Amino acid sequence: MAQLSNKIKEYCKANGVSNVDFLNDVKLQDDSNGQGAYIKEWNLDIAQPTDEQLASYETTANTAESNATVDATRISQYGSWGDQLDEIYHDIDAWKTRIQSVKDNNPKS
Repeated sequence: MAQLSNKIKEYCKANGVSNVDFLNDVKLQDDSNGQGAYIKEWNLDIAQPTDEQLASYETTANTAESNATVDATRISQYGSWGDQLDEIYHDIDAWKTRIQSVKDNNPKS
C-alpha cells in the first residue's frame, strides 16, 4: 500500500502542482489509533482530495515508490561521479558494460 504522502504527490502532480511541501502546504497527522495518517491541514490552491480520489492514485504511487527504491539502489551501485569519470577515461567499454549490468539487475516498473 502506497504511503499517503506519495498519493498526495501524485494527486497534486495530476492537478498542476509539481512540488508539495509537507511542512507548509500539506500537513499530515497520525493519531496512533490504528486509523493511519490523514490530512490535518491543506494549504494548496487546488481542492483537497477525498479519500476516494487519493485511493485512485494507489497504483501510480506504488510505482513511484518502487522506482524510487530502484533509483537509490542504482545510485549506490554506480559509484561516485569522480570514480565513473576515471573509469570512463581508462576503459569506456567496461564502464558501459558495468552500468548496463546495474540497470539490468535493477529494472524500473
